[in-house]
Amino acid sequence: MRIVCIGGGPAGLYFALLMKRRHPAHRITVVERNRPFDTFGWGVVFSDATMQSMRKWDPPTASLIEDAFNHWDDIELVFKGRKLRTSGHGFVGIGRKQMLNILQERCVEVGVELVFEREVNSDEEFPDADLIITADGVNSKIRNKYAAVFKPDLQVRPNRFIWLGTHKTYDAFTFDFRRTEHGWFQAHIYRFDDQTSTFIVETTDAAFKAHGLDKMDQDQSIAFCERIFAETLDGHRLMTNARHLRGSAWLNFNRLVCERWSHYNGKSHVVLMGDSAHTAHFAIGSGTKLAIDDAIELTNQFEIAGHDANKIPAVLDAYEQIRRVDVARIQNAARNAMEWFEVVGHRYADQLEPEQFMYSMLTRSQRISHENLRLRDKVWLESFERWFAARAGVELAPQGVVPPPMFTPYKVRGLTLHNRIVVSPMAMYSAENGVPNDFHLVHLGARAMGGAALVFPEMTCVSPDARITPGCLGLWNETQADAFRRIVDYVHRQTPAKIGMQLGHAGRKGATKVAWEGIDQPLEQGEWPLISASALPYLRYSAVPRSMDREDMNQVVADFVAATRRAAEVGFDILELHAAHGYLLSSFLSPLTNLRDDEYGGTHENRARFPLEVFQAVRAAWPHDRPISVRLSTHDWFDGGNTPEDAAVFARMFKEAGADLIDCSSGQVVKEEKPVYGRLFQTPFADKIRNEIGVATIAVGAISEADHANSIIAAGRADLCAVARPHLADPFFVMHEAAKIGYPAQAWPKQYHSARAQYENNLARAALTKTG
Repeated sequence: MRIVCIGGGPAGLYFALLMKRRHPAHRITVVERNRPFDTFGWGVVFSDATMQSMRKWDPPTASLIEDAFNHWDDIELVFKGRKLRTSGHGFVGIGRKQMLNILQERCVEVGVELVFEREVNSDEEFPDADLIITADGVNSKIRNKYAAVFKPDLQVRPNRFIWLGTHKTYDAFTFDFRRTEHGWFQAHIYRFDDQTSTFIVETTDAAFKAHGLDKMDQDQSIAFCERIFAETLDGHRLMTNARHLRGSAWLNFNRLVCERWSHYNGKSHVVLMGDSAHTAHFAIGSGTKLAIDDAIELTNQFEIAGHDANKIPAVLDAYEQIRRVDVARIQNAARNAMEWFEVVGHRYADQLEPEQFMYSMLTRSQRISHENLRLRDKVWLESFERWFAARAGVELAPQGVVPPPMFTPYKVRGLTLHNRIVVSPMAMYSAENGVPNDFHLVHLGARAMGGAALVFPEMTCVSPDARITPGCLGLWNETQADAFRRIVDYVHRQTPAKIGMQLGHAGRKGATKVAWEGIDQPLEQGEWPLISASALPYLRYSAVPRSMDREDMNQVVADFVAATRRAAEVGFDILELHAAHGYLLSSFLSPLTNLRDDEYGGTHENRARFPLEVFQAVRAAWPHDRPISVRLSTHDWFDGGNTPEDAAVFARMFKEAGADLIDCSSGQVVKEEKPVYGRLFQTPFADKIRNEIGVATIAVGAISEADHANSIIAAGRADLCAVARPHLADPFFVMHEAAKIGYPAQAWPKQYHSARAQYENNLARAALTKTG
C-alpha cells in the first residue's frame, strides 16, 4: 500500500513505524510542517499499560524510550502554606522532543520516508495514496475540509494555560496552588529528564484578564509566573520553546470529539488519528497515550484483516469501533479532571482544608477511588481517614479502628445520623387509600435493620388529588398518620436508624397507573383532576392539568402544612420537600413546564416564588430542632430547561429560606429528556451546590458500593449518599458493604450475629479464590 501520514507527532510516526516494520513492502511517508525535532511542549507522561503495549509491538523503540524515562511515584501538593505528599502513583515521563527524536530515528531505520517543513493543505496533494493518516493535530485542515463527514464537536474550554519548562528538577509530580488578589493560579509540574521539568501554569479567564496577561508578551508572562511561583522555583527560571506562537503563548484547551473518524475521498481512504480525532486534557496526561494506542490498534486491525488495500474499509470500521470505547472512557476521566481545575478556585481551594483538598485533587478524574488510594498509599489514606473522622466528631483511640468516611456520623440541627447512607425514597405503589401497610413496615424496617442511617418512605402525598397513582402513600388524614406511627415506632425501637418523611404533590404527573401496569400511563377510570404551573400535559395523551390560580395555591399550601404537622406528631426525624422530577413544585421551577406570564413565571425569582411559599409554610410548621431537605432536579437534560447553574440559584434561595440540605437529583421533568447516565452521574450536581452555595447536599444516582460513597463523602462532594436500587436488591446493603471493605465496627442486629462470621469468612474465601 501507499500510505501517507500527515503530521509527524507520536500518532503518525508510531503508526508509520509499526506498519513499515511489519510489512516493508508498504511505501510510507510522514509529512511534517515543522523542522526536525522542532516541537511545542516539554515533557509527556505515559502509563504502564501503554508501555506494555509498546514493548509488544516494537521492543527496540520501547527500550529506547524506557531508557530515557524519568520514573516517580509521589504526588506533592503545595497549598495554603503546606506541603502534602502521597506515594504509589507510578508515573513515567519523557521529553516530547526526545520521544519524537527516537520515533524519527526508528522510522528512518525501517525505511519510512520523512518529509519536514512541508505544509499540507489538502489530502488531494497525495492522489496516489491508498491510505492517508490525518494526524495533524486539533486544528487539522483535512478534518476541517470534511467537517460535514467527520462532524467534529470542538469545544473551547474557559481556562487559560501556558506550557513552560524549568531547569529545577522535581522528585514528585507537583501541584502548586497560589492565590492572588484576582483568583487562583495552579502549576502542574513534573520532571522529564535529568535537567528539565515541565511547568504548566493554569488559571481562569477572569484571573488571566484581571492581571493583564492578555496584554503581555511571552517574556512578561514568564516573569509574572516566576513571581507567582517564586517559592516553588527556588531561584530557577522558567523557559518557553513556543517562540513561534504570537502574543503571550497562553492557550485555551480545545476538547474535540468526532462523530466519524474515516472517509473515502474518491481516491484515498482518509482516517483521523490522535489529536485530529480526539483530545484529552493534560490534567490526566493522556493525549500521547491516546495517540500511541490509536497507532497500535490501527496496525493491529491490518494484522488481523491483511495488509491489502481492499481491506482498508473493514480495517477502518473495526479500528473506529474499538478505539471509540477506550477514547470515551479516557475523555470522560479527562473531562472530570479538566472541569475540576476549571472551578478549583471558588469551589474547592477557597472552601477545603489541605487534607480534603488533596483527596479531592487525587480523585478528580473519578478513575481513582477510595480503595484504589488504599492500594497506592495505605499509610496516607489511613492518616486521612483519621483526620476525616476527627473532623466528624469521632473520638479515636490511638490504635483504635478508624471508620471510613461513609461510616462517620453526621449532625444537622438536632438530628445525628450514625453513618452517611440514606435509603432513598422509592415509589412502591402499594398503599390503599394512602395508608401504609405491612408491606411498608417490612420494607422500611428491614432496611433500617440493614445498617442505613436514615430511611425514607416514598414520596408521600398531601391530598388525594396529589397522588401519582392510586397506590401512593398519603398523609392527609389520621388513619394514615396512625399507620405511619407504627412504622416510625418500629424503626426507633428496633434499630439505630432514623426515619424521614418526603412530602410532595404529583401535579400534572398524577392520576396514572401503578408502574407495573404502565408507568406514566393515565388511568382509564377513577382519575382525578390535575393542577400544575401551566396547562401542559406530561405525555401528549395525558390529562391536561389546570393552570393553578391563587385559590389553588392557598389550598396546596394548607395541605402541605397539615401533612407537615401530622409528620411531626408521628415522630419523623427529618422532612424533605419534593420539588423535583416534574411534580407540582418542580413544574413551577422549570421553564419547560412553567409558561406563566404573571408573578409566578419568567425569572428565577418568579418561578421559585410558589415553591418557596410552600417551603416557608412547612418550615414554620416543622419543629425547629428537626432539619428539612429539599429535593431538586438539578438538570432537566433538555434544551431550554434548567441546568446545574439554574439549580444553584434555586438552592441558594432554599438555603436562605432555611433549608438544611439539598437532595440533588435530576431529570424526569419532561418525557423528551436526554440524560447522560453513568457511574455517579449526578454527584457533580451535589458537589457544585455544596461547595459553591455552601449548603449541605445529598448525592443520589448510580451509587452502588461503599467505594463510591467513601469517595464522595471523603472528597466533600456531598454530605450524605442516598442509595436506591441497591437497597431494593439487598436490604442489608450497608452491613454487607462494611464486610466487603473489612470494616469491623458496623453493628449487626443481635439476632443475626451468628450469620456475620460466616458471611465475612465466605467473602475472604472468595477473595482468595479470585487472587489464586
